[in-house]
Amino acid sequence: MLFILITSVIIIPTFLGWGKFLENITKNQLFTGVSGKIIYGIFGISISWTVIAFFLPLNLIIEVTTLVLGLFYFFKERLYKELYQVPAKRKFLMLASIAMILYCSSFYPYILDHFGYYVPSIQWLKEYGLVKGISNLDLVLGQMSIWHIFQAGFSNFTDPFLRINAVLLIVYLLYIIEKKNWIQLCFLPILLLFSQSPSPDLPVIVFSLILLHEMVAHNKNTVALFAFSVFVFSLKPTMIWLPILSFLSSLFIIKSHWKTLIPGIIILFLFCFKNIWTFGYPVFPVSVIDFGFSWKPSAELLKSSSEYAVLKTFDNQYSYLQIQQFSVLDYVKNWLFLDGIKSFINILFIISLAVFTIFTFLKKNKIITFICISLIVKSILVLIFSAQYRFFIDVFFVVIFMMTFTYFNEKKSIIIYSILSIIFIAFISFPSVVSTLIPSYRMSSMMGQFELKQLYKPSIYQYKRYNSFETGNLKFNVSEKYPFNFDTPIPAISESFVFDYQKAGVFPQMIDKNNPQKGFVSKKMNSTEQKQIKNVTEKIKNSYK
Repeated sequence: MLFILITSVIIIPTFLGWGKFLENITKNQLFTGVSGKIIYGIFGISISWTVIAFFLPLNLIIEVTTLVLGLFYFFKERLYKELYQVPAKRKFLMLASIAMILYCSSFYPYILDHFGYYVPSIQWLKEYGLVKGISNLDLVLGQMSIWHIFQAGFSNFTDPFLRINAVLLIVYLLYIIEKKNWIQLCFLPILLLFSQSPSPDLPVIVFSLILLHEMVAHNKNTVALFAFSVFVFSLKPTMIWLPILSFLSSLFIIKSHWKTLIPGIIILFLFCFKNIWTFGYPVFPVSVIDFGFSWKPSAELLKSSSEYAVLKTFDNQYSYLQIQQFSVLDYVKNWLFLDGIKSFINILFIISLAVFTIFTFLKKNKIITFICISLIVKSILVLIFSAQYRFFIDVFFVVIFMMTFTYFNEKKSIIIYSILSIIFIAFISFPSVVSTLIPSYRMSSMMGQFELKQLYKPSIYQYKRYNSFETGNLKFNVSEKYPFNFDTPIPAISESFVFDYQKAGVFPQMIDKNNPQKGFVSKKMNSTEQKQIKNVTEKIKNSYK
């Protein structure tokens, strides 16, 4: 807890300094207030580091330079005075909430993507930056979310425990209190579940709710709204509804000139170029708009990934062959009535959309109508590609916010916030109780117990058991008897992908055998390489005997 507090004390003034600097050079604000400057700083640093990562690793030099410049501007402009402007009667709420965030974020990470995707991405970004064709080594690395670029830059010494989401929650709390948007206070306890990992789910939910509040509050700064909505989309493409909403709003409500969309279009181009560089296609993991780049993943692996996404849609409760034989009615029915808690979430999702559609029809308000249209478009796309609940969880927050924000004053919100805080603190502190009450919620069984050391530093897992192999010109590591490579030295390949490569008859090779930073391509294996991979897979199988 103490370490996360120190991290926040260093990083938040850095954001504030960068935000003020960007306001001065662009002559524009992202949002008003001190929280608006902080969020502008996050936005500016993220985009800057994305560009830098094409050329340099996000190492200690980049981090120190960013901190020095941000803190210099923070003190030069005397921005510390703005941080002291929280009203006196809100200080207890602020301090108690920060203590809660520090406590909950100090627990062990438990989201599986933390071990298989977040940490490996950050390792690559720290050591090499954005690597061309990295998806050939491990397909999930082709995502390289801008949020992980942002986390990687602060992970050398300021935030080595990867708790940037905890810092963002403190910033979100400041925004809520500063803007007096009390209904959003009720969302904060739920978001504590994402505070132990650099999960992009948390920033996209937080930023989408902030954008919604700004639009409802009649913010007409199209340049900022559209650019920031595209930025949120670039963190997680399932947020496609936000750029659609901002575009519709600018066109039909604010009626802005098309030139105000240019900064957002530039960010969209950067996002697509980043994906092409790491994955070979503009939007991960969809293999559309094929430019024929040599570093794109093999068709066999993309097909396997697509099949896996279909299996995950049905929570692995049906085989791919069974799903292929579903009629449209079977597809819908079996998705809605999966075994376990996911069935409840899926049904609630459909009900929420239906209720919000009726609410929209009754309200006859332009902005609400555009929000509804945007969510429906997003939902259709998610249902087509991979209808996993984690891809539409943001819809619940949006629907609740839009339908209730006018009815919740400060007193009501704080009461609900206090109740939810107790519930979610108990949930994070005693996950075994939840796993007993809701056996189908498997994530609770992976959450660690409280340890006294959390009072001064957050808990992290260490494994550091792996085997090293060589195939063609690639020397790589595979975690021993564990499916993920969260602390395995890079280049590392997950067990499952080694078997996928063997099945497809291809294997990643370095473009330059002496420099991983030059990138990777997939190449068809010759007979010698096939024998080498057979030895690797045999060793992996034998390790479990």
